[in-house]
Amino acid sequence: MSLRNVAIIAHVDHGKTTLVDQLFRQSGTFRDNQRVEERAMDSNDLEKERGITILAKCTSVEWEHDGATTHINIVDTPGHADFGAEVERILSMVDGVILLVDAAEGPMPQTKFVTGKALALGLRPIVVVNKIDRPDARPAEVLDECFELFLSLDATDEQLDFPTLYASGRAGYAGLTDDVRSGDLAPLFQTIVDHVPAPDANPEGPFRMIGVLLDRDPFLGRILTGRIESGRLEVNAPIKALDVEGRQVEEGRATKVFAYRGLERVAVERAQAGDIVAIAGLTKATVSNTICEPAVTRAIAARPIDPPTLAMSFAVNDSPYAGRDGDKVQSRVIRDRLEREAEGNVAIRITESADKDAFEVAGRGELQLGVLIETMRREGFELSISRPRVLFRDGPNGGREEPYETVVVDVDDEYAGTVVEKMAQRKGEMTDMRPSGGGKTRLTFSAPSRGLIGYHGEFLSDTRGTGIMNRLFEKYGPWKGPIQGRQNGVLISMEQGDAVAYALNALEERGILFIAPGEKLYEGMIIGENAKPQDLEVNPLKSKQLTNFRASGGKDDAIRLTPPKRMTLEQAIAYIQDDELVEVTPRSIRLRKRYLDPHERKRQSRKAEAA
Repeated sequence: MSLRNVAIIAHVDHGKTTLVDQLFRQSGTFRDNQRVEERAMDSNDLEKERGITILAKCTSVEWEHDGATTHINIVDTPGHADFGAEVERILSMVDGVILLVDAAEGPMPQTKFVTGKALALGLRPIVVVNKIDRPDARPAEVLDECFELFLSLDATDEQLDFPTLYASGRAGYAGLTDDVRSGDLAPLFQTIVDHVPAPDANPEGPFRMIGVLLDRDPFLGRILTGRIESGRLEVNAPIKALDVEGRQVEEGRATKVFAYRGLERVAVERAQAGDIVAIAGLTKATVSNTICEPAVTRAIAARPIDPPTLAMSFAVNDSPYAGRDGDKVQSRVIRDRLEREAEGNVAIRITESADKDAFEVAGRGELQLGVLIETMRREGFELSISRPRVLFRDGPNGGREEPYETVVVDVDDEYAGTVVEKMAQRKGEMTDMRPSGGGKTRLTFSAPSRGLIGYHGEFLSDTRGTGIMNRLFEKYGPWKGPIQGRQNGVLISMEQGDAVAYALNALEERGILFIAPGEKLYEGMIIGENAKPQDLEVNPLKSKQLTNFRASGGKDDAIRLTPPKRMTLEQAIAYIQDDELVEVTPRSIRLRKRYLDPHERKRQSRKAEAA
């Protein structure tokens, strides 16, 4: 039986996971009567809700054609650059990539990010123009854009000679011409078999593989996934782990060896060179370690990983309502959870504060850290989260450098001027502007990451929800100087208790409220946005004084309040300033001042001004 290892790379929401569903169905991985959830590869709750792939996953299908069976290992990679560490490692396991591109949107920044990594590894792409049945599909232009993308990424002549298929992942068909509207995915299977080379692995050498993904099992402990580079592995064989420099990490035995069969991880007795397998039995080995026979002394070279660019503080929740919603509130429990996360996710770096009650977590971007916080929240943790801050570094010429991002924006023509103006305020420089058809303009900027924190919500308001913004880490460049933050102040509660409708009605003219009547508040909690630049302390618990007199003209009618503005976790983190925190519990997301006592706030403010 022949073997192929292939990764599917695509921008968020271009139909990658849906296409894999159809590959399962048409290869016979699922029984005809088997009940299978839609987007089966998105196994995580957050992935299903957000419609994005967060964790790289391995799966396999078997395709029979002309009496021969080909075992195809498929890797579903995240489309977002914030999860790029997964992408870099996963591509080292495969011998070819399927680049999936939306027939209307074309290649997007995240596509560029992952494709650049794949081409640098020398992988040859297969281009699949997906959603060919969209009414606004423009397959010929999209194919030209893919070719231009490969040229800009310094693709070789061999990589530029790529096969192209046109498909509809939802409808389950593919073809070699852009007028295909029926059939099945057999042309895609055949192209994978013909175009992706068999694994270049040495079956006769000593057993060696590099750990690419780290998973935990409550019964088996650590499970490391990777591709066997040489030799073969049998259950209970002695193995050891080497770090990148070749130093021994530990010795042990391969207590279990798993191969991928469809969505299942199946225990096998032995595995050959070229197979993608998962191994249990080691307790210290981690991602990028070489797992090998005891006689091997040289580690396999591991690819360097892009550095974290953003950090935020995870602290113990010390609000008056701490411990009411969650059961994991101690710093010790938070530390254990973060250390467990950093084990498997090499893009995250954790350092502990001097007083041991807060942890600085550095990662690739707001989405990656937001997903970690949301996951912990669902597990029962309570946290106080600080505003994200970018990680500076010293430049080669002695000056301070900060991370820059490439920002690609698609907006209706009428909003282009507003976006250009707002990006200029945030020190972004426009590098390209071109019409993208249908009354839309595509703008490209190079902007410091610092200026983009909190901009997405404002961008959606400015473009009436029609704009699309994509960001990609570009480089470290010179510090751009101070950038103006949030324009408005906030409304701060000066009392603790339940919010009263009568008081909120009077406060509506002061600004936008974040709370509804009956919600529990405490002193120092942020309950709304002030219409003016300064912060304002207010009393949302004030009730109406009752008298024996009734007002004439129906003024005692029921109070009608504007619905409060509710923020998602990412919006709340992006909204706060340096002197504010987000209180995250399993049931609530509250904004608050770092110092709840107003006298302490003034004292800290005077200290900051003096400094």
